[in-house]
Amino acid sequence: MLKELLLRNRSYRRFYQEVRITSEGLTDLVGLTRYCASGRNAQPLKYRMVTGEEECDRVFHTLSWAGYLTDWAGPDEGERPSAYLIQLLDTGIVENCLCDDGIQAQTILLGAVEKGYGGCIVKAFKNESLRTILQLPDHLKITYVIALGKPKETVVLEEMRGKDYKYWRENDGSHHVPKRPVQDLLV
Repeated sequence: MLKELLLRNRSYRRFYQEVRITSEGLTDLVGLTRYCASGRNAQPLKYRMVTGEEECDRVFHTLSWAGYLTDWAGPDEGERPSAYLIQLLDTGIVENCLCDDGIQAQTILLGAVEKGYGGCIVKAFKNESLRTILQLPDHLKITYVIALGKPKETVVLEEMRGKDYKYWRENDGSHHVPKRPVQDLLV
């Protein structure tokens, strides 16, 4: 069951933009993070939900998409995420979240896949522009933007050949992602 979720949990970058995710649906995804391990049990991460079309559009323009696809500026109108969860570190609790951010982001994406959605964890964003749009207080530091929606693309896992780990797109729009064989992960 977990392996099936992991295989369906890809970094989706194109969505059916008209398929909206409700605030309740996002709250359910954030609720999953309550069950995650947390360094020192500090539980310092918080989330800002973005669901409205206008605010989603403003957030979208602060993000960079798919660095290896140099001729692609990101999803076209109609293929953009329909919601975002902005992951925030509350520095009033701790200054460093250790590994909580990745654990929680993965948990949210697995929960999204289980509900028929998909997403992409985005680290490349215009921090100050995004902070202004979201009107964040100084003690909340943006760690990741989790773009969410109903996936509109096919992601194909490929066995990595040689040392080339860069993903690519085919002319049919399918997104190919090379993965190292398990033998290469063992020391």
